[in-house]
Amino acid sequence: MPVVSTPETLKPFAGPLDNAEALRIRNDFPILDQQVNGHPLVYLDSGATSQNPLSVIEAEQEFYEQRNSAVHRGAHTLAVAATDVYEDARAKVAGFINARPSEIVWTSNATEALNLLAYSFSNATAGRGGEAARRFALGAGDEIVVTEMEHHANLIPWQELAARTGATLRFIPVDDDGALRLEEAERLITGRTRILAFSHASNVLGTINPVETLVRLARNAGALVVLDACQSVPHLPVDVKALDVDFAAFSGHKMLGPTGIGVLYGKVELLDAMPPFLTGGSMITTVTMERAEYLPAPQRFEAGTQRISQAMALGTAVDYLQETGMDRVHAWENTLGQRLVTGLEAIEGIRVLGPRAGVERIGLAAFDVAGVHSHDVGQFLDDQGIAVRVGHHCAQPLHRRLGLVSTTRASTYLYNTTDDVDAFLRAVAGVRPFFGVK
Repeated sequence: MPVVSTPETLKPFAGPLDNAEALRIRNDFPILDQQVNGHPLVYLDSGATSQNPLSVIEAEQEFYEQRNSAVHRGAHTLAVAATDVYEDARAKVAGFINARPSEIVWTSNATEALNLLAYSFSNATAGRGGEAARRFALGAGDEIVVTEMEHHANLIPWQELAARTGATLRFIPVDDDGALRLEEAERLITGRTRILAFSHASNVLGTINPVETLVRLARNAGALVVLDACQSVPHLPVDVKALDVDFAAFSGHKMLGPTGIGVLYGKVELLDAMPPFLTGGSMITTVTMERAEYLPAPQRFEAGTQRISQAMALGTAVDYLQETGMDRVHAWENTLGQRLVTGLEAIEGIRVLGPRAGVERIGLAAFDVAGVHSHDVGQFLDDQGIAVRVGHHCAQPLHRRLGLVSTTRASTYLYNTTDDVDAFLRAVAGVRPFFGVK
């Protein structure tokens, strides 16, 4: 049976995260020890999907080898063991963001988590859920406010909710540098605002948004706050109680965990009042041929057979991140992000999106190469073993606002080094000469 790393068996980290520590961490990620097109792999696409340490891979394997069974629906030994690790993972994730286990709902990913909210609000609007659910009902005259920098997953569900309910969707614009125009936020968030949904950190700009300011505006208006935390929970310390958001969504595959597992955080009193989105087995108390009664949160939102091995593996990923220290992860990524931006700004013909060097950011940078399409840039870099993201990064409105169709994005994580960034910068400096662009 493979040995699964736990907080007690992981090697302790000491001191600030630096190149030496990053190299040590890198050894825990078997996929990074390979060559691509004859070059050592430089993985700079963690903003899309991070890689998995061996402990996470082994955790999921160990579940299938030793504990595979359905949860919450059996009294035999395997069922009890599976339920224990499933709920233990929930407790780990809750502790990671300073929430209660009852406030953590498992989903397939953050996109499903945000859709769960939007459809639950639709059910409330349709009169489902009883008296307690009325605060989630929307109609004509109500407003939903998002921002112009949102990932499509935190935009389209609200577009659809507005269309279903007659509510109006409004957005906080960005300036020419991609920063939120907070004076417009103050104007837009009013007593008509029922929901304010925004990204904690932009997956295109690297910007860390002023959560405290936006939450204060929402509280003054009596609006619910939904935080897209996909690019923050993996990369910096996040305390949902201190932030005072009502809901938050993030994905396991962006924080060293497997695909197929996501998280919806919600204040327990809100989750218990919301009507469910998916219905079926495992989320009920009593069923007759005419009606059903539902369990409290989080089970009322977890119909059917759940993502048991993925949840267990995500719990192991949380162990790894906590052992490393999220303050150290963020500090190191900010160092790498500053190196990315400073280096890119020094290359002729490069336009970097988002804040300039010197402003705190998560460790990513999206950029445009004058005269060269982002897909060609990505292929050129891949030929040298450097993996980056190309396209609109599921943020078409933001790109359109900034006058672009697509960009190239490099994104770092705790296993990247300054050597990775420097290899990337050397390669980018060769893009325009290679394509004959002057």
